[in-house]
Amino acid sequence: MDFVVRFWGVRGSIACPSPYHVRYGGNTSCLSFSMGDRHLILDAGTGIRGLGQYLQKQDVKEATILLTHTHWDHINGFPFFAPAFVPGRSFRILAGHLIGAGGIQEVLNTQMHTPMFPVPLDAMRARLEFEDFASGENFRLAPDITVRTCPLNHPNGATGYRVEYGGKSACYITDTEHTPGKPDATILALIEGADLVIYDSTYTDDEFPAKVGWGHSTWQEGVRLCRMANVKRMAVFHHDPDHDDDFMDALGAEAKAVWPGCFVARESEPVVV
Repeated sequence: MDFVVRFWGVRGSIACPSPYHVRYGGNTSCLSFSMGDRHLILDAGTGIRGLGQYLQKQDVKEATILLTHTHWDHINGFPFFAPAFVPGRSFRILAGHLIGAGGIQEVLNTQMHTPMFPVPLDAMRARLEFEDFASGENFRLAPDITVRTCPLNHPNGATGYRVEYGGKSACYITDTEHTPGKPDATILALIEGADLVIYDSTYTDDEFPAKVGWGHSTWQEGVRLCRMANVKRMAVFHHDPDHDDDFMDALGAEAKAVWPGCFVARESEPVVV
């Protein structure tokens, strides 16, 4: 009963389909965690469209969707998630940053409300359950699947996740901004000893000073945190749209030389935790 992570969208900010974004992909944030016959979806950027097609082919009838936050690049694929329009399917949708701010159902409803989108949320014929929690809470999705969460440093709030199954653990830490020279103790506690950490690596350390306040981090900071927390592997994730394939090739080689446990996330690539 393997624990498998698959990347369906690895970009941040905006999708960038082009001849220069082929090897790593141009879709925005979406991952799937497969744990035996259970399916967990992390974020609903444009990558969720391809994931939805895959779930249809596999005749998957239910899954849980965990959202880090609701900036466009993490939810604008949701209206194109085909299984949500199919009767007999069931999806539980959770977010940890919207208590007191309307809740996750209202955000997704607003995104699909005229004049923003022609098809309303209630056109989705699957059974949809919406739940809000406070970042920092822990819960079980099944007797053998535990989810731990923490708040992240991002405009309007965001949530980091640690999923534990079968003695393995994978963490999803995006979008978050670090303070240089001051490791984030909250993130360190969440990722301690994890088998895999997927980390917000939008910028490099050289680029970061010009982007302070934008809510993102660097692959170098991710490596520093993972080493401190005794993490086994780290996936460079949330690639800047300006970082084309050649840039990402060079970044990946540099990151691998700095820490062999580091690799660059590629769209459609499966990773066994």
